[in-house]
Amino acid sequence: MTNPGHVPVILQPRQKIRYLKVIAIFKMAKGLLLLVLGCSLLFLKARESWMDWISDWVDGRILLGHSRVILFLLDKVQAGLESGKLGATAFLALFYCAVLLTEGIGVYFQQRWAEFLMIFATAALIPLELRHLWHHHHLIPLIILLANIFIVWFLYRVLKRDPQPEVPAKKEELVGTR
Repeated sequence: MTNPGHVPVILQPRQKIRYLKVIAIFKMAKGLLLLVLGCSLLFLKARESWMDWISDWVDGRILLGHSRVILFLLDKVQAGLESGKLGATAFLALFYCAVLLTEGIGVYFQQRWAEFLMIFATAALIPLELRHLWHHHHLIPLIILLANIFIVWFLYRVLKRDPQPEVPAKKEELVGTR
């Protein structure tokens, strides 16, 4: 065996497993947030009384019932509820929730296929996150972008460093019969 040279601390076996579990928990948390978002969007469309409650709350608590901005925003929310856009957004959120939970659970249990899935799924979203950050300069999207870049880099290094485990060839046995 050859010595590969200096191994960064983050890629040493014990540390690697710890970081993989942290990444898996991060992905599962994002998946659970999307599950809550998707379900709430589906149920929000089914509850027309919620819109009345929101209007009453704005009118009674904030005392801005006659504000043009508030009326405009409430009209936009109601138009969004009446159109099918919230339903499509809810199903998209639930689909991506399933992808994130699959990645997270698979990586938590150290499945190689899940690491590949996580690299491709996370790397595919980085251009969209860059575009969003370009138009909206906020700290939260920057943190999410940096976290996802770290995840892609780290998993790439892990997969590059750890070769595919070889399946031992089955030995053929000669069996004598009488």
